Amino acid sequence: MYTNLEIQKIVEEQRDLFRSDITLDINWRLNQLKKLKSAVIINRNKLEQALYEDLGRAPMEAYFCDIGSLILEINETIKGLKKWAKPETHFSGLHCFPSIITKVYKVPYGVSLIISPFNFPVLLSLGVLTASIAGGNTAVIKASSKSSACTKALIEIISDTFPQKYVTIIDGGHDVADMCLAQRFDKIFYTGSPRVGVHVLQEAAKNLTSTALELGGETGNWCIIRKDADLKDAARKIAFFKTLNSGQICININQIAVASEIAEDFIDKLKQAFINQLGENPINNDEYSHLINEAAFDKCIRWSKDYTKKIVYGGYGNKETLKFAPTILYPIDIDDDIVKKELFCPLLPVVTYNDSEIDSLLQTISKREKGLSLYVFTKDISWAKRTMQKMQFGGGCINEVCLHMMVKGVPFNGVGHSGLGAYHGKWGFMEFTHPQTVLIGATKFNLPLREHPYSTIKLKLIELFER
Repeated sequence: MYTNLEIQKIVEEQRDLFRSDITLDINWRLNQLKKLKSAVIINRNKLEQALYEDLGRAPMEAYFCDIGSLILEINETIKGLKKWAKPETHFSGLHCFPSIITKVYKVPYGVSLIISPFNFPVLLSLGVLTASIAGGNTAVIKASSKSSACTKALIEIISDTFPQKYVTIIDGGHDVADMCLAQRFDKIFYTGSPRVGVHVLQEAAKNLTSTALELGGETGNWCIIRKDADLKDAARKIAFFKTLNSGQICININQIAVASEIAEDFIDKLKQAFINQLGENPINNDEYSHLINEAAFDKCIRWSKDYTKKIVYGGYGNKETLKFAPTILYPIDIDDDIVKKELFCPLLPVVTYNDSEIDSLLQTISKREKGLSLYVFTKDISWAKRTMQKMQFGGGCINEVCLHMMVKGVPFNGVGHSGLGAYHGKWGFMEFTHPQTVLIGATKFNLPLREHPYSTIKLKLIELFER
């Protein structure tokens, strides 16, 4: 158990290291990233075992979701860092003559605090650390106490790889997180719920600390299925995604809106897709992940009981294994309580709408809090593109699920109640650096136009330059 003084000492030691300027060197940062990559590869089996203990992840799912994705993130950062960190050169403009050269330097913030969640405990700890290292910062990672096996493994791996005065991982619950937030960090990056995100931002505001928030879909990440969609393809992809990590994914589909004209057909295909992927009894499938703890399991039981008459598939689980079957609730009203909250579990409410009234559906969704993701299935790609450009959400897919977060070179982020700031690759580097503009002044041929005494001729010359 940590104390305020112990955490304060860690922060002070990291600030001393940062002020030594060692982290400013790009080659030094690249070496740290290579150390991190090597540590992840060497400890792959340890991390896979920890992910199995915490979440019941099968090795392939553990690698696909956390370890392999993390290695890709580090590789992209190693490849691009020198280019991203290079100072930009800008023409100052004739109005600044003769000081016509301006530089934009990418300056690290300093000591960063990374608060990571339980659902992807490796990727969302070390993936953010990758961005922090690339930016030239030191890092304190407050790992989740819920994913205790992963936190223990991460502590061992990071302490063997980096000195505490550069990178360290802190274990503990909300009380320890508050101890961290009470310190003066230079950058805070939090991944978790909107409710806690508000608290993090309030604490950060006390020191005006730059903060990034990667949150969830408070009133749901919608999936819209038009009547012209390829229903078998949509069902297959949705079944895969909803069962991935037992639904404990911030960008996962929270509820579906399906055109009433094809709703029954879609429900049949979705049931079959679950069966095809996990068998007749998914909670007995070793490849199916479990919920993080009893509280999460009890939540599924409670909500299922509230909608017993709407369960058309699933609705059962095993408390000993913490596995709860994918559960389809149908038909659900768009104003039902279960549609207005982030579920973060295998429950899947299905709302119907008339396809001719799609605009009304979009308006209803737009009036609610902005989601972290949006997915649409339709053959009308022109309509889908227009919809994606007018709706506000973090990121999404047309006729696909979740893969947008795997694309290199693009940001991962939320908006409004689903997040603040962005990362992955270059966007992560930018999130952890401050763009600092510096004009390089000339000492020859300076014109006294801006100096007293002012005159009509000077004013006309200035106006001429501005034009």
